Amino acid sequence: MKKLLRISLAATLGITMVVPAVIAANQASAATDVVAAAKTYVANSLSAKSGFTPPAVGAKAQKSGATIAFVASDLSNGGITGVLAGVKEAAAHLDWKIKVYDGQATPSGRTAAMNAAIADKVDAIILGGTDATEQAAQVAAATAAGIPSFGWHSGPTPGASLGMKTNVTTDPLVVSRTAASYAIAKSGKTKFGAVIFTDSQYAVAIAKSNAIAAEIKKDKYGKVLEIKDTPISSTSQLMPAIIASMLQKYGKNFTYFFGINGAYANGAAPALQSAGIKPTGAPYAIAAGDGDSAELNRIRTSKYQLATVAEPLYLQAWQLIDAINSTFAKAPIAKWVAAPGLIDKSNVPAGNTFDPASGYRAVYLKLWAVD
Repeated sequence: MKKLLRISLAATLGITMVVPAVIAANQASAATDVVAAAKTYVANSLSAKSGFTPPAVGAKAQKSGATIAFVASDLSNGGITGVLAGVKEAAAHLDWKIKVYDGQATPSGRTAAMNAAIADKVDAIILGGTDATEQAAQVAAATAAGIPSFGWHSGPTPGASLGMKTNVTTDPLVVSRTAASYAIAKSGKTKFGAVIFTDSQYAVAIAKSNAIAAEIKKDKYGKVLEIKDTPISSTSQLMPAIIASMLQKYGKNFTYFFGINGAYANGAAPALQSAGIKPTGAPYAIAAGDGDSAELNRIRTSKYQLATVAEPLYLQAWQLIDAINSTFAKAPIAKWVAAPGLIDKSNVPAGNTFDPASGYRAVYLKLWAVD
């Protein structure tokens, strides 16, 4: 009787009452929508052909014979060495010399490398994975010396920031959404648990790992088991023990692990193999960058990595060289952000890099008026 009176009173007052059964139905629908949206998003990402052609905006070739410093955060990082190879390729068309400075994967090493580049009076500096916040004093010193700085994955967002003329990267939030969506789509309406590996030395890494966690939390079937801060440079040494510990701690609830770089999957493989886990079994590795040759090979051969959200490394390298050339010409730097590429076994390229056939080289060569 009391329940009937409450419903009658609500109807009299014009109040819409939502009963538990309706709430449950709405929650189920929302969960289904998250999974359905992820499946659509993943399908579109795997087949994407757009987002890889830069705008035809720039300047003719400048400053023949210039020396460009490439200050690498860590030359054992496949993403960084991939960009370096592309930088050398593009710079050769402008008759520029690339001088490499190895930061040796430590803050002190990166500072020493930046200082050496400044002392050498180079014409411009590329921070190759070197965090601009960590090296703020050195970026400021370079600017004061008339040496412009440019970044690749040197800050959390693309474009001019932190004293750099520009920071070339894909949108970290798009990368994170893509990586998380892959797990959500694959799991469907099955519960899964995820560990996210990050490296707090880099602002872009924190931005990615936080965004992956936020995306997974939208799915009622997904659970973030933990976010683990592990240096990229130490994955080979640290990951085997960490993975072994997590397998024991979480058991079958440990379904996926995400790394803000493919090095985490590489470091985890020995522990997974030792635990008797099949190369195609859970926990599945998904990388939110960079898509280097080792990652592509693991995906191609189905060995302890399911997917990666790859950077178009060579395209980004040419974009960096174009930004430097525009700066030399006192022309605006094109405001453009390349799309990342979602890669799994269904579309993994045959070569060692994700290098979309968008004609970007021809675009830049025409802008520079060189062969």
